[in-house]
Amino acid sequence: MHTPPPLRIGLFGIGLDAYWPQFAGLKERLEGYVGRVAAKLARPGVEIVNLGLVDNPDRAYTAGHEFRRADVDIIFLHVTTYALSSTVLPVVRRAHVPVIVLNLAPEPALDYAAFNALGDRTKMTGEWLAHCSACPVPEIANVFKRAGITFHQITGVLDDDPACWREVDAWVEAARVAAAMNGNRLGLMGHTYGGMLDIQSDATLQSVAFGTHIEHLEVDELSALRREVTAKAVADRLREFAEAFDVQADCPEEDLREAARTSVALDRLVAAHRLGSLAYFYKGTGVPENEATIASIILGTSLLTARGVPVAGEYEVKNVQAMKIMDLFGVGGSFTEYYAMDFKDDVVLMGHDGPGHIAIAEGKTKVRPLKVYHGKVGRGVSVEMAVKHGPVTLLSVIEAEGGKLALLCAEAESVPGPIMEIGNTNSRYRFACGAREFVNRWNRHGPAHHCAVGVGHITEKIQKLGELLGLETVRVC
Repeated sequence: MHTPPPLRIGLFGIGLDAYWPQFAGLKERLEGYVGRVAAKLARPGVEIVNLGLVDNPDRAYTAGHEFRRADVDIIFLHVTTYALSSTVLPVVRRAHVPVIVLNLAPEPALDYAAFNALGDRTKMTGEWLAHCSACPVPEIANVFKRAGITFHQITGVLDDDPACWREVDAWVEAARVAAAMNGNRLGLMGHTYGGMLDIQSDATLQSVAFGTHIEHLEVDELSALRREVTAKAVADRLREFAEAFDVQADCPEEDLREAARTSVALDRLVAAHRLGSLAYFYKGTGVPENEATIASIILGTSLLTARGVPVAGEYEVKNVQAMKIMDLFGVGGSFTEYYAMDFKDDVVLMGHDGPGHIAIAEGKTKVRPLKVYHGKVGRGVSVEMAVKHGPVTLLSVIEAEGGKLALLCAEAESVPGPIMEIGNTNSRYRFACGAREFVNRWNRHGPAHHCAVGVGHITEKIQKLGELLGLETVRVC
């Protein structure tokens, strides 16, 4: 629904201008290496700012300004041959964005026999320089450490090295998520659920850590928008409900119409404030119109979540950030918490009432009527789903010691089996470390009782995101 701006990747290679008159064709060969890296980095939603070879300090200072003007989000430094560290530091220092050092050999190994048979030591030296990408990396690392510049390394081969390029892809994905989180507009509507001390969070801290813009909203605005929804819009949304959900026959027509009215109003609220995510909670007691608004919100928030605008109930600011991260990684991000433990099957039952990420459901999400929303005011229709069977990742944004945010994650499997059919999301998760050990490890870090779940195993990408954002990342299983 809300397409983030493209990720801007800065790319440059390094060399030494003293070599070019000495070794014919070397510069062009190294420029070809950089071009091949640029081609591999190119993908939808990414702009490559390729400055080619930087081969002297003057060019380095100019390159730093060029990257800064281009507003790059991350830099890939391709070490093509030996180069002076003075051709690197000015670029990275001026650009002031995360840097990934690519120590990539052009081939897995030299053809030593062919090399030694060249018979011309000048040609041999030129060939050597075309293969000595590893040579200046310690010098560069030394200067970065002394300058306080955080850097990350990938060592491998330019072509036919899947492990190397999977790591590159993971860094690109992490950078894309970090860039999209920066400036994401998070709506906060209502107030925290009274007494849940664990979910309360410093909104300013969220802006500092992720670059989030926060819009404080009133439930009254959503109620006012509901009044403007036409009968035709309600009918259209009911047809959309029928396509998106498995609406059970015992759902009262009036409850579905109320949900459709609120869903249309929600879309308009999101559009008006350009929201990329939303957290809400409101009792609604004493104001019947607001109570009806909140009681009918679940189907609309589930649709929004599936369309890239994750919605968290109970005003869970930290968890809607985790949900947004997971959604930007393309794996979902459904609101969940421990329900119970099944010690016979060694699984943890997890889910939540309220919105579910229906795009990652196992089968079609059911809509069921509820006579009461447990612990909340109101009644109406709700969603019941399980997360797709297969690998999943859990993510929680936590507050670590010292008042800093951190990322807590775990990998598991969503497995088939009986669940509680109570009109809420509900799944069974099996952990490699065992259910008992997982719970102990997870709780040890003091997370809030909610977390986000997405499909696939992506802890490697989450760890890279944490490094780009300067946040500690903990994996417990």
